[in-house]
Amino acid sequence: MDETSTVLARTRSGPSNAINVGAEASAAALAEAGLQALRSIQKAPEDIGFVLAGISGAAEPELRFEIQSCLQPTFSKATISVTSDLVLSLGATGESPSVVIIAGTGSAVLGKTSKGFARAGGFGPIIGDPGSANDIGRKAASFCFQKFINSEKFLLTEEILKTFNCKWDQFVDLVREQPTIVFPRIFPIVSRCADAGDSSSQSLLISAAKDLRNQVFVVVEKLNLKDESFFLAKTGGVFEASGLLSAEFDGLIREMAPNVRIGPLPRGVAEAAAEIARQAMCSPFPLEES
Repeated sequence: MDETSTVLARTRSGPSNAINVGAEASAAALAEAGLQALRSIQKAPEDIGFVLAGISGAAEPELRFEIQSCLQPTFSKATISVTSDLVLSLGATGESPSVVIIAGTGSAVLGKTSKGFARAGGFGPIIGDPGSANDIGRKAASFCFQKFINSEKFLLTEEILKTFNCKWDQFVDLVREQPTIVFPRIFPIVSRCADAGDSSSQSLLISAAKDLRNQVFVVVEKLNLKDESFFLAKTGGVFEASGLLSAEFDGLIREMAPNVRIGPLPRGVAEAAAEIARQAMCSPFPLEES
């Protein structure tokens, strides 16, 4: 984005969840996306004045500082700021009061009113991100494990082994070695099986929708929004990949908060980040919820 808010290029790169891949790999993925964008418009990294990175898993100050330090050599003349993707997503709603829920590899909810902020979830794959792709994959693997022990044929087990091209004992070893990589990859399999009519997969997705609803409830209660009119923005691959989960979630939210408006973010998080970065070149901009 240039000084006039014109978007000059959009690019994609690999995963940047700092908890899953680490600070160095996260920064490398971000740098690659930035360099691709610059190459497409024939600009040099030295031309960049401000870089704002919204990273899943970057809630910890030390982790943010490490990512920032890894990015600095690539964009040597830029001011670099690292915040969470949740903060940027809330900023992308463009209104207040509003609540944003992210359901991707992880899950979290952040809301704001004129009186302040409230947050739920976003604790990472170890402590728990209920309703996330990681959480759904973990529960699916556990369910399949039980079926395997009981020597029961199970569609979800068959599809998982087909996708990973291995036998069950090999799959279990892979899960134990790389749980935060394997579990999110199971979620699309669950979604496909649910669409094919598998009742167990459908139950997993409905349960995930309830987990996500419970996180929104915490924020809505904290901000006293239950009977108020507010915008709830949904974003993340879980909602995008499962119409069943998304529809179930919407119904549960409307039961809880009848005056809510539910929809996607009105603009992309990356575009919101670029606009905030543009503004920050001229004056400081609050990037944190507290």
